[in-house]
Amino acid sequence: MSLLRSLERPPPSALPEDASAFLAQLGGPTCIRVPGRDRSRTRVATTLLHGNEPSGLRAFLGWLRGGAEPAVDAHLIVASVQAALEPPGFSHRMLPGRRDLNRCFHGPFDDTEGALAQEILRAIREAEPEALIDIHNNTGHNPSYGVGVEVTPEALALVSRFGSAFVWSHLRLGALMEVLRDIPSATVEVGRSGDPEADAVALRGLTRFLGDETLDADPAVPMRVLVTPMRVCVREGARLLVSDLPPDAAHPADLVIRADLDRHNFERIEPGTRLGWVREGTRPLVLLDEDGRDRADFYFEVRGGALIVRRSIIPIMITTDPAVAASDCLFYVVRERDAAT
Repeated sequence: MSLLRSLERPPPSALPEDASAFLAQLGGPTCIRVPGRDRSRTRVATTLLHGNEPSGLRAFLGWLRGGAEPAVDAHLIVASVQAALEPPGFSHRMLPGRRDLNRCFHGPFDDTEGALAQEILRAIREAEPEALIDIHNNTGHNPSYGVGVEVTPEALALVSRFGSAFVWSHLRLGALMEVLRDIPSATVEVGRSGDPEADAVALRGLTRFLGDETLDADPAVPMRVLVTPMRVCVREGARLLVSDLPPDAAHPADLVIRADLDRHNFERIEPGTRLGWVREGTRPLVLLDEDGRDRADFYFEVRGGALIVRRSIIPIMITTDPAVAASDCLFYVVRERDAAT
């Protein structure tokens, strides 16, 4: 039995205002098909690959309720429905004990998440889209930006509908965009989950993506390109605490990060800046480059228990959610495209 349901566009009057009610109505992973003015072309948008990132879903619902006719056929894929519905709602990246769906697109395809990833890929391939966007939220404070595996005019043009920064990723984590190299595509991160502005960015960008006759770049949006993201992870087994105070007997931790650290996303952090504190005798951080080498000691040092930046860095996607940091990463480090490594 197929895990990905196919649904023709429901009438706006049949759609609820509430996103959770919409998910309950869908019942499971769904591809919603909407005929466009030009039936010879198709565009695909995906969202909710992570169940705690609802802005794309709310954009889908708002656009469908508005009743607009897309320029070309539109396929809207809603993925992790069960994870999003898990109480208290939009709080689980994936179901407890299950794999992260957006780490499954390289396989293996031998469990529920792998099988769903395979079906999503099959649906995309069968649609033969001229472009694809995948809408996500962050758990920290970030401007809206895009991520892609190649810096192409087409990818930059897609992202320009949502934001003015593009991250050129060399990482291979099993994400959807990594296996769609023959399709103009981009992941767009529209802002923090639960932020009404992130929902608004997602809806504006989706409306343009589906409604524009062509997908040319927006000349009014100069794009900043950042490259070579490196993952900063909490070492397995290390205890992480988010606080403005160093660890003590009452609040033990191997690593403490500042509660306002995510305010520095996309900003250059200069050498000597304190990111937090480290328990004496521990090495709780790992910084993995695109070749899998740990370069934490190259970029960070510990002075008197404080975690200090050793070399200038630009962090993105900083999370202050310990659960997300443990299951994925604490943040990424990038550089300007023309800067030295």
